[in-house]
Amino acid sequence: VERLEGVTRERFLRDIYPRRKPVVLTGLELGTCTTKWTVDYLSQAEGSKEVKIHVSAVPQMDFLSKNFVYRTLPFDVFVRRAAEIKHKEYFLTEDEKYYLRSVGEDVRKDIADIRKQFPILAEDVHIPEYFEKEQFFSSVFRISSAGLQLWTHYDVMDNFLIQVTGKKRVVLYSPRDAPYLYLSGTKSEVLDVDNPDLEKYPLFVKAKRYQCVLEAGDVLFIPALWFHNVISEEFGVALNVFWKHLPTESYDKTDTYGNKDPMAASRAIQILDRALKTLEELPEEYRDFYARRMVLRIQEKAYRNDYG
Repeated sequence: VERLEGVTRERFLRDIYPRRKPVVLTGLELGTCTTKWTVDYLSQAEGSKEVKIHVSAVPQMDFLSKNFVYRTLPFDVFVRRAAEIKHKEYFLTEDEKYYLRSVGEDVRKDIADIRKQFPILAEDVHIPEYFEKEQFFSSVFRISSAGLQLWTHYDVMDNFLIQVTGKKRVVLYSPRDAPYLYLSGTKSEVLDVDNPDLEKYPLFVKAKRYQCVLEAGDVLFIPALWFHNVISEEFGVALNVFWKHLPTESYDKTDTYGNKDPMAASRAIQILDRALKTLEELPEEYRDFYARRMVLRIQEKAYRNDYG
């Protein structure tokens, strides 16, 4: 993934944004957070308010088999625990991993916004607003234990992953490689992208891998629909800012996480499911024949032909 230094808003919108490819932006003005956010400062700043966190006995978190539990801790206790490697106090094991993804006050209705959930910390951050005010969707505060790996998934909004402290490795895949990623909803079943089980997932080798390492102060632009898999190489604090690439009415109003497919896509998939159900009225060889014709038709009508 390309690294570019000191990119202005104008240059980003003119040269980078229209290409719809991930890029790491370095040397941006992010505020005092990059120097201030030590473990001590973080735990004092927001005190003992309760936060809901993911706790996992293994580093590789799997959202499909749900190999983690949700627990609640006071924020200051959580920060100190997430920064340790071995724990004196723990829920599952002494080397369990922690992950905080901030959420709105009412998870079903409210989006995550650092200004509301962590107002004191929000004052230390200068978010690069390389989008219009009305496009803003959410700002998600994240803290991860060292070694934690999140599952591969895509979001339907554009986003900046702002690495405030610590180091992350991010592996990305283009939307066009979706056929090789064994999707279940927005998530890939291939958990270990470094040592995939190729007997189970033979097509995964065809997916082209993009990779970058984010150091403290780096900002990764992840365009909507790009798959990403994140490993925290060190204890670290990050902030994601999501914004709308499509007009507001294209998105599902009940989407508080930014991961529900656009309304038109959801409707199209429902219609396709009905069409496939209708094909079941035919014997197998007919069903196969017409299904193949449907695939060709989708390719002719809807595939882009300018992918190199």
